[in-house]
Amino acid sequence: MANSNDQPSSNCNNISSSSSDYSWPWNLPQHTSTISEWGLQCAGSILTSLPESAFFTGCLIGGFVLATIADSWLGRKKMLCFTCLAMAISTLLTAFANNLWTYSALRLICGFSRSTISTSALVLSTELVGKQWRGQVGVIGYFCYTLGFLSLPAIAYVNIGSTWRNLYLYTSIPTIAYSIIVYFFVFESPRWLFIKGEIEEGIDILKKMANKANYESTISISYLSFEEEKWNVNLYSSIKILIEKKWALQRLSTIMAIGFGVGLVYYGMPLALGNLAFNNLYLSVTLNALSEFPASLIAFFFIANLNRRTPILVFCIISGICSIMSVVKEVKRYTKTLQIGVELVSFFSACSAFNILLIYTIELFPTCVRNSAVSMVRQAIVVGGVFSPVLAAAGRGDGFVSYGVFGVVIMCFGLFVIYLPETK
Repeated sequence: MANSNDQPSSNCNNISSSSSDYSWPWNLPQHTSTISEWGLQCAGSILTSLPESAFFTGCLIGGFVLATIADSWLGRKKMLCFTCLAMAISTLLTAFANNLWTYSALRLICGFSRSTISTSALVLSTELVGKQWRGQVGVIGYFCYTLGFLSLPAIAYVNIGSTWRNLYLYTSIPTIAYSIIVYFFVFESPRWLFIKGEIEEGIDILKKMANKANYESTISISYLSFEEEKWNVNLYSSIKILIEKKWALQRLSTIMAIGFGVGLVYYGMPLALGNLAFNNLYLSVTLNALSEFPASLIAFFFIANLNRRTPILVFCIISGICSIMSVVKEVKRYTKTLQIGVELVSFFSACSAFNILLIYTIELFPTCVRNSAVSMVRQAIVVGGVFSPVLAAAGRGDGFVSYGVFGVVIMCFGLFVIYLPETK
């Protein structure tokens, strides 16, 4: 995509069909960008941000449609395999899109498939261990996510000058491999099997896990203890439970509001980096990806000792203040390095709030509706992601339209955490 700082040398409203009537500062082959390949240099922010918004809209729709299936029908493991494979196929097909509308439609399908992957992986991994390890195990997944995020600017940099289609080909292959690995080497959640009445299968999985850990297992149902949850959860009934139970609805709506504010910043900042004066886009994206590592390390080492509400509130306020500071004229005038530094602190704080928020959500709800609740919170985060590309595109002329709005929203919605109970 063309650098957001590049501007056409003539009025875009008066462009004729001949490319010689105007010039656009683009020093790479036409096929390297969807913008240059399909002649969208002078299109409005809504049109150029359509693929990203379509992706997040797909995530939103998929989250609502698929949210309860992992709780009621498929389970965590099958849902993870199915959605990963669907995402990989849609990503592969995106490489063959021949216009913006097909491209956006495939991005929507990709987002739809992707919507429950993180939720299923997080819930499955934390339900395979005891409660005392849920926080640490949940955070380990964040490290892998960060590695994936960090690989993107590296892949893009290596492919400078080549077609944008290669990026989709290269990113679809690892997802297919991941689906195969999960299917053959990962166990289903014993907790979910117990809730569904598959007691013997759950015990069999616990025995296999014990054997792999070199423990001599003599597990039987007479020695097995787990919390009994008597709610009858069928397809989509978990959403009914979350709505009908007053305490559950209050918790869900409150934490979803926080998720929206965090999601707007978490997804929006990497998209809006071109609006800053710091002119090395590859480096700024890499630095943002690297900032997720210390955020994950803090959560990993201190989650067992941290309260949940206070860190979320503090990180949301810090993120909001720093986001606004990054576009204050005095900061921009002083030095570009200071501007990107303040932006990194803001993104780091949003990542930290994001990490703790998901662990917090797992602890707020019981097993039979946990996947649905986490999915709903993730959809609230994705709603923020839906608006972030438009704000990023609109902020090219005035950075406050993007980073200023990010800061105000995350601070205001972060205050909702005071209405939630502590779960530590």
